[in-house]
Amino acid sequence: MTDTPTLASLESIAYLDSTGQIPDSLQGQVGVYGIFDQAQVLQYVGYSRDVYLSLKQHLVRQPQKCHWLKVQTIDRPNRTILEAMRTAWIAENGSLPPGNGPEEGRWNQPIDARSTMAPEEQEQFSRGDQIIQGKLLKQAARRLETEILAELQTRGVTMEIRFNPKLKETGLLDLK
Repeated sequence: MTDTPTLASLESIAYLDSTGQIPDSLQGQVGVYGIFDQAQVLQYVGYSRDVYLSLKQHLVRQPQKCHWLKVQTIDRPNRTILEAMRTAWIAENGSLPPGNGPEEGRWNQPIDARSTMAPEEQEQFSRGDQIIQGKLLKQAARRLETEILAELQTRGVTMEIRFNPKLKETGLLDLK
């Protein structure tokens, strides 16, 4: 087993580089990563077979909390090593990061646009048939997508962000 570097020993990397992209060097990399907010407070520790894709997903789901990164890559996928490293980093932090505790769903699950529906839309939804419900969900998902893309643009994101169109019909937003 490889030695687990401490979180404190790793260099902080800006989540977005000067061109508004997640560092390309992380594409296709297997590893463990810590995500920090603007004040460099640890928000989430995760691991992935493709760190770049996971970071992109987290940025879309939690744009205001993704400002800094610490990453340790490994050569081959090994869940035991990845989980041990994640556990060690969380322990080193001294407290459970919000994204690994009560806010975990916000970091790891598709964004549910239902929660953004206005009261009158919710009423229409509860009274409507499947077709009306589908239209309302898609409408809410598109509205939320527009808000997310605007927030990402404000952050300076220049990467292409494409949501899965099939999921929008169910009121969910997730990257394609």
